[in-house]
Amino acid sequence: VSTQSHGAFLFLLSVNMSSTGAGYDLSTTTFSPDGRVFQVEYACKAVDNSGTAVGLKCKDGVILGVEKFVLSKMLVPGTNKRLFHVDKHIGMAMGGLIADGRQLVKRAQSEASNYYSTYGHPVPGKVISDRMAMFAHAYTLYWSVRPFGAAALMGVYDEDGPQLYMVEPSGSCLRYYGCAIGKGKTAAKTEIEKLDLNNLTVREACYHVAKIIHSVHDDTKDKEFELELSWICPESNFEHQMVPKTIRDEAQARAKADLERDEMQD
Repeated sequence: VSTQSHGAFLFLLSVNMSSTGAGYDLSTTTFSPDGRVFQVEYACKAVDNSGTAVGLKCKDGVILGVEKFVLSKMLVPGTNKRLFHVDKHIGMAMGGLIADGRQLVKRAQSEASNYYSTYGHPVPGKVISDRMAMFAHAYTLYWSVRPFGAAALMGVYDEDGPQLYMVEPSGSCLRYYGCAIGKGKTAAKTEIEKLDLNNLTVREACYHVAKIIHSVHDDTKDKEFELELSWICPESNFEHQMVPKTIRDEAQARAKADLERDEMQD
């Protein structure tokens, strides 16, 4: 696109906004009068419309859990996954548009590989979280691109111990003890705050994550879902792995039984 064409586009955009008061959501380079970037807010809305993802930093590791909707009965179990392996010591849970999420995962894998090739040791959590935040933020700065409609929870175990980060479409990245994204994030955060994470093991947290995700799932409105769990802890030799099916099924069955009992008591 030529500079002249771009200038004409910006002129027509300014005329439209000045005459109608609208149009501030047509580009990420345009702030609204009250300082908002609507394109970024719309990207965050895409994350809020997806299945709930939960991350917990426990005393001996990190656990990630995802409410993965089963979009069709013809889907093969295990497809359309939302938990990804970045490096031996790093896992990611995605919320939002899964295609956008895969691009974030691919970038994270590339950053981890390049860091190891350059420095000879695995990338620290602080470094890869900052780099992913800068990558996401870059897509909010130019009119020719759009923000990623996905957010990521990153579980890391390095020399500083277990860590949990959340990268948002805006490029914001913060470190948490526990966090959630997706349509059930508000209720999930309320339940997370009730947990004593400093004294909770990852094995024990499997039950709590399963219970939180099942409790925020709306059976009347939402589709059926498949629970995905992954962890980095002593049982996985401090490497990111999917939680074994037997442990996941046991935690899920216990969570369902406790929720049904609570409903009957109410």
